[in-house]
Amino acid sequence: MKKFKKFETQDMKEFEPDAKIGLIATINPEGLPHLTLITALQAKTPTLLTWGQFSEGFSKKNVKTNPNTAFMIMSLKRDLWRGKAVWTHEEKEGEDYEMYNRKPMFRYNTYFGIHTVHFMNLKETYGREKLPMSAIVRGAVITKCTKGLAKSRRESTILKPWAMNLFNRLDSLKFLAYIGTDGFPEIIPVIQCQAADTGRLAFAPTAYLNELKQIKEGTKIAVFGMTLQMEDVLTRGTFTGFRRFPGMKLGIIDIDWVYNSMPPVQGQIYPPGGTKPVTDWSVPV
Repeated sequence: MKKFKKFETQDMKEFEPDAKIGLIATINPEGLPHLTLITALQAKTPTLLTWGQFSEGFSKKNVKTNPNTAFMIMSLKRDLWRGKAVWTHEEKEGEDYEMYNRKPMFRYNTYFGIHTVHFMNLKETYGREKLPMSAIVRGAVITKCTKGLAKSRRESTILKPWAMNLFNRLDSLKFLAYIGTDGFPEIIPVIQCQAADTGRLAFAPTAYLNELKQIKEGTKIAVFGMTLQMEDVLTRGTFTGFRRFPGMKLGIIDIDWVYNSMPPVQGQIYPPGGTKPVTDWSVPV
């Protein structure tokens, strides 16, 4: 995969619309990957990324303890840009603050406006990519037909029915993140990924095979699932490797953590007890 030190000028315009998917992968204090949907992610210059914050969450805390991040921007035309960046600072006023709050998504939002702008220096990007849709569709069909053989048979219920349905929808999007050997997260689309049962995710490695082969067995993995209606859920677990089943080989992730990343109130779903009751209803400004 080719690596570049700056964005192409003609690509940067495609980062500006709010109608896109923006993801940032961060590293939490325990050294585990975290994935967050941030549609207000764009490039200010060919070497500088900015994103606006309107809600609270782990990613905003993680960048302050470990500034190494990965990012992905995907347009509605299925073009995507991925890479790595280093968080540098935040601002609560200035031209970028004003720019974000003039955007229609935030200007006319009664409850949420951008209250903080974050800045990241680009480390590397891979340029414009096209989603390999034929390989993804083939992988989704193989996973759907084979995942029943990959059930974990764990007794505990980890994914709720709503989350299982989201992962098993063929029109939902899924993205994987892990920490690479260079200390930066990596983001890989795994749209074909589905729930084998409430505690296990499975995917046929028909797309991005060379990247997926770099993940070692036992690696901690975060998988973010979402729909285009902006419903989403974040899971984390252990990659147990690729296993061969009749018909195809599947990558397996055993889930041990589930997080509701949807605003206004984010919280841990599994293990139980991670969500605290809301006592402060004020909106940050």
